[in-house]
Amino acid sequence: MEKKYSAGLVSQSFWFVETKKIIKLKLEGKTEKEIKVLCIDENLFGAINENRARRMYRYIWNRIKDFDDRLIKLFDIADVQTQKLINLIAILESDRLFFEFIYEVYREKVILGTEEISDFDLNVFFKNKEVQSDEVSRWIDGTKKKLGSTYFNFMTDANLITVVDKKKTITPPIFDIELEKYLEINGKQSLLKAIKGVS
Repeated sequence: MEKKYSAGLVSQSFWFVETKKIIKLKLEGKTEKEIKVLCIDENLFGAINENRARRMYRYIWNRIKDFDDRLIKLFDIADVQTQKLINLIAILESDRLFFEFIYEVYREKVILGTEEISDFDLNVFFKNKEVQSDEVSRWIDGTKKKLGSTYFNFMTDANLITVVDKKKTITPPIFDIELEKYLEINGKQSLLKAIKGVS
């Protein structure tokens, strides 16, 4: 079943350091229950309160719960840039609308050799989605603005863009060959194409 469009990312962050901590615990052989206790009861993330710790854990766990052993090992030995890409991939797999933004807007710009991505591109994207989806058409402008800001923050965190004086310059990442192979073997070519910017 196809995922529904959601504005849920507005209450999330990239959480790279926190994701690394959970993956380390998985590598150590900790169970989901043990990891949950460490994250919430022992405040592994240093959250401001238990409710925040609970929400962070839930979001991050949902992103990485389907990581297989090969991807976890790949994450463990990879350089920081590749780890950030794996984190981005986990987010894209959990959020259909963000994936479509990367695939339909970012990828197209890389293919065309366009240097910048802008708020205008984001507005056009949302206008198109409003026509395609009753769900998106119901969102207020403030929601779309926050969501767009989140998308750009995540792209900056994953080094897909560099922001200087509000100018967002596209910087397609160099893919680790092992991660590329992993995505191809597992039928995730669309993710690879989206991030690399290839047709």
